Amino acid sequence: MCILYKLCKTRKDVLIMTRKIKFEELNLSEEIQRAISDMGFEEMSPIQSEAIPYLLNGRDIIGQAQTGTGKTAAFGIPIVESCKSDDRKLQAIVLCPTRELSIQVAEEIKRLSKYKKDIFVLPIYGGQPINRQIKALKKGIQVVVGTPGRIMDHIRRKTLKLDNIRIVVLDEADEMFDMGFRDDIEWIMSYMPAERQTVFFSATMPDEIVKFAKKYQTNPKIIKVVPKELTVPKVEQYYFELKEHMKTEILCRLMDVYNPKLCIVFCNTKKKVDELTIELQGRGYFADGLHGDLNQFQRDKVMNKFRNGTIDILVATDVAARGIDVDDVDAVFNYDIPHDDEYYVHRIGRTARAGREGMAFSFVVGREKYRIKDIEKYTKTKITKSALPTLKDIEERQIDILSDKIKEEIDSNNIDKYKDMINILLRDDYDSLDIAAALLKFYLTNNKLDGNRKLEVVDYGNASFKSIKRIYINIGKRKGVSPRHILGAILNETNLPRKVVGEIDMYDKFTFVEIPEEYLEQVVKNLNNKRIKGFKIKVEPANPKNDK
Repeated sequence: MCILYKLCKTRKDVLIMTRKIKFEELNLSEEIQRAISDMGFEEMSPIQSEAIPYLLNGRDIIGQAQTGTGKTAAFGIPIVESCKSDDRKLQAIVLCPTRELSIQVAEEIKRLSKYKKDIFVLPIYGGQPINRQIKALKKGIQVVVGTPGRIMDHIRRKTLKLDNIRIVVLDEADEMFDMGFRDDIEWIMSYMPAERQTVFFSATMPDEIVKFAKKYQTNPKIIKVVPKELTVPKVEQYYFELKEHMKTEILCRLMDVYNPKLCIVFCNTKKKVDELTIELQGRGYFADGLHGDLNQFQRDKVMNKFRNGTIDILVATDVAARGIDVDDVDAVFNYDIPHDDEYYVHRIGRTARAGREGMAFSFVVGREKYRIKDIEKYTKTKITKSALPTLKDIEERQIDILSDKIKEEIDSNNIDKYKDMINILLRDDYDSLDIAAALLKFYLTNNKLDGNRKLEVVDYGNASFKSIKRIYINIGKRKGVSPRHILGAILNETNLPRKVVGEIDMYDKFTFVEIPEEYLEQVVKNLNNKRIKGFKIKVEPANPKNDK
């Protein structure tokens, strides 16, 4: 494998990565490669490039890397690759300092195991009913991610069987030490089988961590990924909390409100770039996509259209957007939050060039708000939470833009032929103010604002309904179904307006949907026994979300 390293002068077993490589260069299973592609990883981060080959070979490592550098995938990929799906015993355990990190790590490992049949991952942490965790563990779990306190509790109860553990990972080891978990970790490690792979990841590498880690490891490889000097441009940075299905609609609103001359929209996957480009073009925007599957001629063609203003929206992946050097980019949109904090810096650096001002907008879904905190910490900048733009915002902005254009035209003295038309109307005893108002109304209702009326669901949701109920549908992610399939089925089989369909909570085998009470009977009756993606479904009323 062609990987370039530079040896650290102070410790010859410490390696620093100098070139990123692609996942295709590793001998990973087809299932892992597909999951990686779905997650939008186009190439490995430095910590992944360095750590994954050693971990796949069973080597113990001590890795130094900051949050947001892709270290979860660095140990998550080898864990999933080594797990045996036909063995329902616990095979890997990851210790994390906090509940939030445990959930994030478990979710990423689940995404990595998406195409590996019968691999089960469970987050374990305090504050969640322990009986629920015990019930899940009894069914057979291969990977557990948890906090030290709750892990110790399960070991004492003998609900965690450790005799089949192949790999143990300590994530954010320095933070766990700072939080006083050192004795707890030692206690947990004393119950682990002697024959195992042990991995430590830490943002800092004090001697205390190194000595402690080596106590439980065999000939560990020490890997350091030295963070680059950050140059964060002076960009106004905002983020919006929304649902996944709102993203395109909110993106359109923001572009209508701010009217950037040129903007770049970043997506994490090539598939999403293609889908979003088609959606934007269908809404009348001048957009084109840029990603790694395009050949050099196609890339040059798209970039030339962007530079000369033939298109004003470039939808791109991180790798494809490298080398973009266009000074007039007014705004950057993070349609998807990047997996790597360093990518965030690269993305927002595409605007505010040559001393100009710029804006960056990030779309945050669910627990991704914790990623915003990580990015703020990494970049040492503030990302301000902002309210979703409303139709009123768009209308006010368009009126401002139109007012400026009208003033420019009047000042240009190039409107004589249009004065003749107005004079005809004035001779028919129409008031000049009424004429101007009618023309303004005609313009606005036939412009983009009218096309955005369908976005009202984003503003109002189900707020106007007195009682919101939920329905249960016996189909979920395992069947390849997404929220848009559920929403589409409801709208196709009923007379519901799109704006009244509330939150769609999707799980592996079932889905809950919020519906106003007055529509509940209609939805259950019309949707029951219908098919979604070829699967016949059962629909019935469900308990309210807060019911236990």
